[in-house]
Amino acid sequence: MTSRHLLDLAIRNATVATSSGVATMDIGVADGKIVQLGRVQEAAEECDALGLIVTPGGVDTHTHLDQVMPGMGHGAESLATGGRSALAGGTTTAITFVTQLPEYTLSETLNETLRRGASALIDFGLHQIVTDPTPEILAEIPSVIDRGVRSLKAFLTYDDARLNDNGFLNVLQAARRGGAMVAVHCENFHAIGWLTEKLLADGRKAPKYHAWSRPVIVEREATYRAICLAELVDTPIQIFHVSCAEVAEEIARAQARGVKVWGETCPQYLTLTDADLDRPGFEGAGYVCSPALRSKADHEGLWEMIRRGVIDVITSDHAPSNLTGPNGKDAAGRDAPFSDIPNGVPGIGARMPLVFSEGVSTGRISLDHFVRLTATNPAKLYGLAPRKGDVVVGADADLVLWDPQREVKLTNDIMQHAIDYTPYEGKTVTGWPVATYLRGQIVMRDGEVFASEGTGQYLSRDPYPLATPRGEVPNDFFAANIDTL
Repeated sequence: MTSRHLLDLAIRNATVATSSGVATMDIGVADGKIVQLGRVQEAAEECDALGLIVTPGGVDTHTHLDQVMPGMGHGAESLATGGRSALAGGTTTAITFVTQLPEYTLSETLNETLRRGASALIDFGLHQIVTDPTPEILAEIPSVIDRGVRSLKAFLTYDDARLNDNGFLNVLQAARRGGAMVAVHCENFHAIGWLTEKLLADGRKAPKYHAWSRPVIVEREATYRAICLAELVDTPIQIFHVSCAEVAEEIARAQARGVKVWGETCPQYLTLTDADLDRPGFEGAGYVCSPALRSKADHEGLWEMIRRGVIDVITSDHAPSNLTGPNGKDAAGRDAPFSDIPNGVPGIGARMPLVFSEGVSTGRISLDHFVRLTATNPAKLYGLAPRKGDVVVGADADLVLWDPQREVKLTNDIMQHAIDYTPYEGKTVTGWPVATYLRGQIVMRDGEVFASEGTGQYLSRDPYPLATPRGEVPNDFFAANIDTL
């Protein structure tokens, strides 16, 4: 900042959407922070945002970027390539995952993940996945948490990842004692396996039967079970990728009891349907994700749960598998049964425009609700606030300028990710990010991303209120305080 100017950047005449309302104002930025709101002073750089909407940069707390794989390999998307897509779509902060690998300690895999993070284009935090909670692994968790990884991920399904109830209870205990949030993938492993076996035996192998193998009931049961066990231990949890209102009702019931449980959903559960799995040829494989896609009627049920506040976060669950290639969806062959098709769909660049279009442009939600869903609430839930997630004095100047009237047809090219397809190909959205700032620096304008590798920073997280246990357990017996391993 030069001596002539008090500000590095002034964004003027903006319709500014914050978590608490919308107003016309100027935004003053200095040293990467928002320092003035209202009428602001002269700045070294002036930006006239008349006719545009300014929101905080998106915070996507469920992404798979640079996730270390067995043998220290990696997935199809890095924090550089995925970060480019994120910035193009208005997201400036993401949380990705540290995998538990049997041949390495948690610390070794964390070190490798952070090494890769040096190339990030966006700011990022980390969740620690726990798939085999041995006494040795549980003993490592406090040191991982101390390094700013204040959330653990648990799977209740998948052959190579699932926890049984005892393992899940031990993870909940470790999180409670360390002051960490637990995020849970809720589906009943044995029910899915049983249904899959029956479907394949009956010759039902096409991608559309993926949804048949994972009906709502297997997600609803596992959600109820996860909540009950978290309530038993007194550990705050978030239920990942809720696919429909029936599952959200389990969260609502627990919230009414005072349980610290939150729910997220993703754009795929608001825009895509199980009919997409039945697209011709191999095309349906591009829509295989878990939980499975539901019906169009389920979209409106989810929007109602969003308006009620039961679902208060929308993430991308950007799970990048290519359609083709060694680790693509066709890795087992284009005639492979649905059970052999890799799960997941890409979406980090499409998330914000899809929610803006389907939510704000249609009148389903307000602008400030959009901000809370895509930035403020995820930042609070995972200990990134008040630095991230809102347009307030003292926050990082992560800002997105939107043209609310602009119509854009989504194509894979404009996603700018490393993946060879987008499940949203051909969908037209109304409302589009035309500029993105990360900590006060312009990193995207009119689709061109300027950020270089290493622009992003690792966000180490301190203890925070939402991850603090509420202090209520059955019989006032705090079993998590007792060591038995």
